[in-house]
Amino acid sequence: MNGKALFKFTSGLYVVSASDGSRESGCVINTGLQLTSKPLQVMVAVNKDNFTEGVIEQAGHFALVPLTQEADMPFIGRFGFRTGANFAKYAGEDTLHTSLGDPYVAQNAAAVLACKVVQKLDVGTHMVFVGEVADAEVLSDAPLLTYAYYHSTLKGKTPPKASSFVPEIS
Repeated sequence: MNGKALFKFTSGLYVVSASDGSRESGCVINTGLQLTSKPLQVMVAVNKDNFTEGVIEQAGHFALVPLTQEADMPFIGRFGFRTGANFAKYAGEDTLHTSLGDPYVAQNAAAVLACKVVQKLDVGTHMVFVGEVADAEVLSDAPLLTYAYYHSTLKGKTPPKASSFVPEIS
């Protein structure tokens, strides 16, 4: 089997975040997409070992932010390579909150969607959350940050907690 075939899927990079009232956290994911139009629903897949996954579970809602190509590696590293368990990802950032109370940073963001969890599915290493969109706002028209751009231009690596991680090729 050639695991590189999985890199042929197109996807963007997103920050998914949540606040459960006592904790707020966010992490970079590459699995976010619109599922339905009525009701308007999106899905995200978050590694169950990520601190953010537990915050989403507790909160019952999340924010989804598609990133733009303006996001640099320090920004991606802040949300993608550090854990919210012992690092305050939003400290020192110009943090805003959705109508549901979830944190996000408008810098490097194309949009923000506030979503109420309506379903969840345990799929092994990851938990899939289906969120009904409660609110959405366009923040920038800059080009979107795709996973291909992250690999080819930013020279980013696939972290072990990513849904697209394949040990033999990452």
